[in-house]
Amino acid sequence: MDDEQRLIEQAQQGDRRAFRTLVQRYQQPIYFLARDLAGNHHDAEDLAQETFIRALRFLEKFRGEAKFGSWLYRITVNCYIDSRRKKQVSTVSIHDEANESRGFSEQALPDLRQHSPEDGAQARGIQEHIEQALTTLSPRERSVFVLRHYKEMPLKEIAGTLDIAEGTVKALLFRAIQRLQKALAFYRADLGLE
Repeated sequence: MDDEQRLIEQAQQGDRRAFRTLVQRYQQPIYFLARDLAGNHHDAEDLAQETFIRALRFLEKFRGEAKFGSWLYRITVNCYIDSRRKKQVSTVSIHDEANESRGFSEQALPDLRQHSPEDGAQARGIQEHIEQALTTLSPRERSVFVLRHYKEMPLKEIAGTLDIAEGTVKALLFRAIQRLQKALAFYRADLGLE
């Protein structure tokens, strides 16, 4: 039995220190996923906190059929979808602080420190358009897109994490990419790709 499995079993038996250790191990990856989903630091903190509250509440039901981290990812995505249903508010920003997450916008944009102020302003404009385009996705589409492109999870693992068919993952990802391409089509025209 590995260390994590032992901690899970201890936590399931009511050992708060064991659960606290699990939270410490997964706090950062859950926060980053929550930030990528929610779009801002404040909502990400709330989402991560709700994830661990639900994890504690349902820990006895964790059977180990999936990795513990995947189980937490599923809870995070479900919390995100629930919060979107309740709020019905679109997010404004994916990353307010550049070094807090390794999200899509950071990978897609040039390093702003190595360019002129004009290049930096243009890159920030592009980032804002990408962030706005991401708000057009449904919660499920955004969840699949984030897990695939931000967390680089294989489609099969996403399906297992979200407890949906792999074909559904592919369909959601396809729709997300289509919507993003449509929302960002003016960049294709600017580059002479249309």
